[in-house]
Amino acid sequence: MVDAKMLNKISSAPGFIAALDQSGGSTPGALRLYGISESDYQGDDEMFRLVHAMRVRIMSAPAFSGDKVIGAILFERTMDGDVDGQPVPSYLWEKRGVVPFLKVDKGLLAEENGVQSMKPMPDLDALLMRGREKGMFGTKMRSVIGHADKAGIAAVVKQQFEVARQIIGHGLVPIVEPEVSIKSPTKEQAEAILRDEIAQQLDKLPAGEAVMLKLTIPTVADFYAPLVAHKSVVRVVALSGGYSTADACEKLSHNHGMIASFSRALAEKLRVTMSEADFNASLAETIDQIYAASVNKA
Repeated sequence: MVDAKMLNKISSAPGFIAALDQSGGSTPGALRLYGISESDYQGDDEMFRLVHAMRVRIMSAPAFSGDKVIGAILFERTMDGDVDGQPVPSYLWEKRGVVPFLKVDKGLLAEENGVQSMKPMPDLDALLMRGREKGMFGTKMRSVIGHADKAGIAAVVKQQFEVARQIIGHGLVPIVEPEVSIKSPTKEQAEAILRDEIAQQLDKLPAGEAVMLKLTIPTVADFYAPLVAHKSVVRVVALSGGYSTADACEKLSHNHGMIASFSRALAEKLRVTMSEADFNASLAETIDQIYAASVNKA
């Protein structure tokens, strides 16, 4: 069974979801932005130790609380880590009032028909069971759409919903994330195909089953309003997709019913060399900015 208190928070509380789920491929870039170059560490273990320290610094900052940050998406190693001796998922929920999600995909396949589908996840059932045991509420998995290819987009959405049903079977709420690249030359056309494909899959979900959607901020404001209103959608969240924090927030503010789930945009101004006071003040300013764009609509 899905945790009712967490579900209530995620479905209705004002705020946004922080994405702290950079994994193997994207971690060096996240650390570079933070001010740690690849010459500063050796091997994956040291890299993940450094990024975990960065995440702990974010999660334990005064502004990172359920008042404005209603959820956080974690990488598997972050889920298995701790903050001040307490497991990260229980720390987030019990100490911060933040609902924990787990990134479950294993990366992307090479592009085919204008899209990148998810790699196979043979160990997904075991990971979902472990996530449930650790107190996770939901999951997130990402595909990428580069072009307005109907067959490619249909395949991506079909795969997302097949895995989503597997996740629902474990009592978790899946975040379905078919990201349309902001660099796509056919972004608006791809969004039109995507909206129709998602709506078809949502209509097939059995009564009582629901998903969340994580989507690129659309070219046309409120384009995803029919998905926001769908009975099988818990909430629609937006990814920053490479936009700066300012641009992502400005675009998001025109989309009613969509809240942020930003990763790079959340940590854009944070640096390892900052004092605790400067770090906390900078993060608080960004959280306020993202919260405003999620709650106050133009």
